[in-house]
Amino acid sequence: MKESCQLAAKTLNYIEDKLKVGMSTDEVNKLCHDFIIENEAYPSPLNYHGFPKSVCTSLNEVICHGIPSKKDILKDGDILNIDVTTYFKNFHGDTNRTFYIGNVKPEVKKLVQVTYECMMEGIKVCKPGARLGDVGAVIQKIAESSGYSVVREYCGHGIGREFHEEPQVLHYGTKGAGVELKAGMTFTIEPMINMGSRHCKLLKDDWTVITKDKKVSAQFEHTILITQTGYEILTLDPDGKQEPTI
Repeated sequence: MKESCQLAAKTLNYIEDKLKVGMSTDEVNKLCHDFIIENEAYPSPLNYHGFPKSVCTSLNEVICHGIPSKKDILKDGDILNIDVTTYFKNFHGDTNRTFYIGNVKPEVKKLVQVTYECMMEGIKVCKPGARLGDVGAVIQKIAESSGYSVVREYCGHGIGREFHEEPQVLHYGTKGAGVELKAGMTFTIEPMINMGSRHCKLLKDDWTVITKDKKVSAQFEHTILITQTGYEILTLDPDGKQEPTI
């Protein structure tokens, strides 16, 4: 599973240097698809419940599950989330990152930075005996104290031999509540943080989710393992950069 997770991380690092103004999200998809296949893995999203592409590309006000398209062209000042899941040696590895395209406004950069902090601080509370509510509570506190909102309709999830497993990992909640964490559990933490209201809208394609007020949204995701003493982030590429570019 760690190998699959590291391949997903390597895919994000591979695509990062290739992102540029004028590129379509369909091109992003093809580059990621080819990289995953060349590494003898399969892109988990492709044909998953009918999803037509190999990665999700969520631009600006798209919260999650954006479908790559030749019509979606990257513009200066955009933010783009790329969500990669690889299936390798019978295990799934799931990670995503929000990238800056060209010159991004400071207020949008701040949203991206806070979203990354939300994910990392949520991860840091993970250990045997902690509760999933502890994860949600710290993410909610950071986001809302910064003036942002947390998407509640979509969440993290258990992962392993199946793409989506129990438990559901909410990014809001109450400390001390929820499922108790135990060594050996593997799941994703992937907060979606909005500049404006938390409310969202599902588009007619039945996949793309946007903010109802059309304000920008950012997301980061890691797959983690609960160890005997704490946690391990499985979706770290030791050769690549993990944090958003400042």
